[in-house]
Order: sequence, then structure tokens, then C-alpha cells
Amino acid sequence: MNHLIESLMSVAPMVIVALTAVIVMLAIAIKRSHFWSATLTVIGLNAALITLIAQAFGVLPSGAPNMLFVVDGFAVFNIAIILIASLACCTLAYGYFQTLTDNKDELYLLMLISTLGAMLMACATHLASFFMALELLSVPMYGMLAYAFMRSRSLESGLKYLVLSATASATLLMGMAFIFADTGVLGFKELGLALVHGQASMWFALGAIMMVVAIAFKLSAAPFHSWVSDVYEGAPAPVAAFLASVSKVAMMALAIRFLTTTMITELNAFYGVLILIIAASILLGNLLAIRQTNLKRLLAYSSVAHIGYALVALLSVGAGSAGVISMYMAVYALTSIGAFGVITLMSSPYKERGRTSISGEADDLRFYQGLFWRRPVLTAVLTMMLLSLAGIPLTAGFMTKFMVIFSSVQGMRFWAALFVILGSAIGLSYYLRVLTQLYQRPKAHLEFDAHHEWGIKAGGIMLLVVTALIIFFGILPNGLMNLAGLAIIQ
Repeated sequence: MNHLIESLMSVAPMVIVALTAVIVMLAIAIKRSHFWSATLTVIGLNAALITLIAQAFGVLPSGAPNMLFVVDGFAVFNIAIILIASLACCTLAYGYFQTLTDNKDELYLLMLISTLGAMLMACATHLASFFMALELLSVPMYGMLAYAFMRSRSLESGLKYLVLSATASATLLMGMAFIFADTGVLGFKELGLALVHGQASMWFALGAIMMVVAIAFKLSAAPFHSWVSDVYEGAPAPVAAFLASVSKVAMMALAIRFLTTTMITELNAFYGVLILIIAASILLGNLLAIRQTNLKRLLAYSSVAHIGYALVALLSVGAGSAGVISMYMAVYALTSIGAFGVITLMSSPYKERGRTSISGEADDLRFYQGLFWRRPVLTAVLTMMLLSLAGIPLTAGFMTKFMVIFSSVQGMRFWAALFVILGSAIGLSYYLRVLTQLYQRPKAHLEFDAHHEWGIKAGGIMLLVVTALIIFFGILPNGLMNLAGLAIIQ
């Protein structure tokens, strides 16, 4: 009994999120209320975050690790980012779907289940928990992407992600099957020992490559990125923010733990595949983003390049890259929430009922022409997000790119540092193109516009807080670097 309690305490934040999902489900069954569904969701996520922090500082017992999951410093850091990002997306979703004429409550149920999967991914140490947590994240995403079902693009987004994600999951399972058939073990550490002791054969390498391909798809890394632009464009803006932040952070955390703990990074075959993925992601992501006139598609291709930047640290310093990559993904998640948050505020939330249809979104660049002259503060928010994504000094994005370049030089991968610098230079061109659109002469006819009191609403306040964090960590990065330094894989 004591052992069971200790095992549950080690995953207490995840248990809280699971119980919150059950409570929200029961609340929906008793009486539908958009306000209470959203409120209960936010309360549960906050309770999980507080519990996680209390365990990290020793206020609450952390329990003992089990065979499937381990909550170490790496997991704590990434779970905290996942919970914060999920809270931000819930805040945006509340305003966005407020005018939806159909049921809204199930969205929060799906978001809670997907967040639970993401949290479990950050601490999975076994191939069984790897797949279980990944599917727990992915399956609710199909419904979330297609939630604005009156829009054909939203349905298309959900369907494309369903079909292609299922293909990636099948590839992942086949890779696991090859690895298990060759070694007879499923734990990450046991797989690493088998590889170090020479018990692995070519079937292990084949399975590892298949799993890396599936991971690259989930991360939208090139050349497995073809789905990302259509899915981002069709998804409701808050769901796109969730996919760009929570999903990416969780998948990267799981990938780093799996690849470094199992020692797959030491395989020559993996080294070649990783170089291909990094080079293709940085070049294709940036070059394809240049051509876009749709802001969501531009951010989608930009995400491909940023995954390439983050993986440079893994290539350069291996297992020591956990802190650098965690910091990079944390800042990228916050920045993505900020950028998609502006799109959300411009698209649907806080508008007068009947003013605009939820069937459209402010995702085209022409909708932002002259935004500065009518919404200067909102323009400043989007400007900071774009400058951070571009890696301009005095933003958090600059510090994370600097750390990636530093790690590549430290690992004697000078060509990788040049790739990051070249990709950043290309990326600057399309980020500046968006910025020039913001400060041009305003349009006479406005198809979309944010509410004039957006800054005192929950979603607007959240965006202002995110912007303040991006500036703060850009000027004083020591706090974030110290926290990321605790993200150590045990």
C-alpha cells in the first residue's frame, strides 16, 4: 500500500489533471456551462502546477520513481512549461469559442486529456509508456483541430493530422517491434545497456531509425513536415497555439530522453539521419516561409526551422544538451503562444455577437496592414514575438539561439553553427515583411479587428504577461538559464 502511494505521489500533478478531466466530464453531464467547464479546467491545471512546484522545492513529498515514469529535473522543467502553455491556450480558447453556437464544453475535456498525455511524455522511461503517452496526446488533438466543424478547413486539418499521425504511429510501433525483437527489453536504460554491451544488431539500428522518423514527423521536422502548414492553417487559432507549444515541448522532451538514455545518439546511422533532418529543417523551413502570405502558414514553416535549431544542440553535445534544448523549447512555446494569441484576438474573441462569423480567421497578412495605427499595444506584442522568433537581441529568442550556437561551437560542430546563423538570416527577411505590414498605411475597410478593450480581458492580460517574460528573459536571462540548468536527465 505504501509503495502504491509513493508511486502515485511521483505522478501527483498528472493524477490531478486526470481527476480534473473526470470532474469536467461529470460537470458537463450534470449541466452544460461554458464558464464552469473553462473555470474547472483552469483550476485543475493551476492545482497541478502548484503541486509540481511544491514537490520540486520539497514542500510536498515527490514519491519514488516507477518502471514506466521518472519525475526528475528534466521532467519537472518541461511539465511546468506544458502546464503554463496549456493554461494560456485555455484562456485564449474561452474567448475564441464564446460565440460558437454549438457545444463548447468538450473542447476543455479534450485539452485536459491531451495535456495529461504531454505531461506523461515528459517523464516516460519505457517504450510502453512512450507510446501510451504519445497517443494520449495525439488522439484528442484530432477532435480539437476539427472542433470548428462549420469550417471546411478545420475538418480538413483534423482529418489530415489523423491520417498522417496514424502513419507515423504505425512506423513508431514497427520500430519498437524491431528493437524489442533484437534486445528483448523495453526500458530506455536497459536498451542503452544492451547497445553499450554490443547486444544490439542491425535490427536495432533499423528500429531506431524508424522511431526517429516517427519522432521527426511529430516534431514537424523536415523532410517529414508536409502536413504542418495545412494543419496549422485549418486549425482554430487557440488549438494551433496548443499544437505549437504543448505538443512540441512534450514531443521534444520525450525525444531527448529516449535518444540520449538509450544511447541511440552513438549510432553512426543515427548521426547521418540527424544531420539530414537538421539541414533540411533549417533550409526548407525558412525558404518555404518566405513565400507565405498567410501568417499561420508562415509560423508553421517557421516552426520547422526552429525544430532544426533545437536539434543542433543534441547533435553537438549529446546528453548534455537537455538543458539547452529545454530552454529553447520553453521560449519557443511562449513566443508561439504570443503570436497565435494575437491571431486569436484578431479573429474571434471578445467581439460583439454577430459582428463577424467564426467561419473566418485573421490569418492573412493583409488583415494586419496598418494595425499599429489602431491597436498600437497589440502591435507591440506581435512585434516582440516576431523579433524573438528572429533572434534579435534583448529578446529571449536571441539568448536561446546564442546558447544553441555556443553549444555547437563547444561540440566542435562549426558547420552547424553556420547553419543556425544562415537560417536566422533568411528568417529575418520574412519576419521583417510581417513587421512592415503592421506599420503601413491602415486599410479603409477592416475585415477583422481586436476588441478595443482586449487588454483588460483574460486573453489579453495573458499576452501582455508573455510579452513581459520574453523581454525580461532577453535582458536578464540568468533566471531562465539557472532553471534550465536543473533540467537534468537521471
